[in-house]
Amino acid sequence: VMAAALSVKRLQLLKDVVPRATRIAVLWNPDTQWHPRVVEDLKAAAPLLSVELSFVSVRTPEEFNPAFAAVSRARAQAMCVLDDAQFVVHRRTLVSLASTGRLPAIYGERQFVEEGGLMSYGANYADHWRRAAGYVDKILKGTKPGDLPVEQPNRFELVVNLKSAKALGL
Repeated sequence: VMAAALSVKRLQLLKDVVPRATRIAVLWNPDTQWHPRVVEDLKAAAPLLSVELSFVSVRTPEEFNPAFAAVSRARAQAMCVLDDAQFVVHRRTLVSLASTGRLPAIYGERQFVEEGGLMSYGANYADHWRRAAGYVDKILKGTKPGDLPVEQPNRFELVVNLKSAKALGL
C-alpha cells in the first residue's frame, strides 16, 4: 500500500545524497503487481526533483547484467531499486553490479546496505514482527482476525553504509 510513497521518498533521499545527479535509473519488475503504479508515481515526481528517469525492467536474475548495461547506456548517475522479492534474494549480485559501475543506489531494505549497498529507506521489519506477535496474541485469545484493524508501518529507517559512501566519494 505504501510502495509508491516510499519509492518517491527514496528518490528524494537519493537526490539529496547525490545532488548533482540529473539522470537516475529505476530498476523494476513489470511482473510485480504494484510496480506499474510506482513507476507512474515516480514519473510524476521526477520533474519536481529535476531528474530524468530511465526505467529498466528486470524479470529474472539472468537479466541483471543486460539491465546494468542499459543503465550504463542511459548514463545514469544513480539508481533506485524498487522493492521486489527477487531483488532481495539476489541482493549480493545487484549490490556488486552497482559497486562495479560506481553507481550510488538506494534500496528498500537494509539487507542491501549490509551487503555493501549505499543506502536504504523503508519500514523497520523488526517492528513489524513485534507488532505481528500482538496480532497473534489477540487471535489466540479469541479475537476474530476480521475484527482486527489493518495497520500501516509506522517506524521507518534510513540506513547508510559509510564505507560505500566514502568509496563513491560522497
